[in-house]
Amino acid sequence: MSFWREACQQLRHAVPRTAKGNRMSLPHSKRFIGSSTQTIGVQSYGRRIAQIGGGQRPFNTPRRSFSVTAGVQHGHITPPKPGEELHVSFIDKDGNKYDFEVSEGDNLLDIAQANDLEMEGACGGSCACSTCHVIVEDPDVFDKMEEPSDDENDMLDLAFGLTETSRLGCQVVMNKDLDGLVVRLPSMTRNLQASDFAQKK
Repeated sequence: MSFWREACQQLRHAVPRTAKGNRMSLPHSKRFIGSSTQTIGVQSYGRRIAQIGGGQRPFNTPRRSFSVTAGVQHGHITPPKPGEELHVSFIDKDGNKYDFEVSEGDNLLDIAQANDLEMEGACGGSCACSTCHVIVEDPDVFDKMEEPSDDENDMLDLAFGLTETSRLGCQVVMNKDLDGLVVRLPSMTRNLQASDFAQKK
């Protein structure tokens, strides 16, 4: 049965009769049809859409309001609790040293960005670039760190000024074994983009 035929049948059965069992007069019928056609058509169309769409809700029923979830913002760190402070120092490219008290679980990229140090972190800390490259000053402390993953090693191969104690800041997470860590920021970073490989005109 076609959509319009179904709608007409519903409308025909919906028209009330008079007390004598006859149909309404023409003027009354027109007013009733004018006020009912839109509602019946919408309801029928909504049911038809639900049948075709495998049980989806008709479009004339209430829907949930649209909402969004705030994205993760890098560079945000939580101040350490009293007595639980860990210490980390950054030496910038000009030789200036900056000391910070941080919490366990903070990574070097977030610490640097929260304190306005020049660490780019172009990929947002997803281990997909080398712009958070740091050089660990003490080899003994470097040995206490977890082994870098294959992804980190691949990115380190692209880093400027790579050394034997180089790491990516986003992958170095502070813990009690790293208390007193000192890292040096390289004099420059290398941020490879798709445009770098484009054919120059």
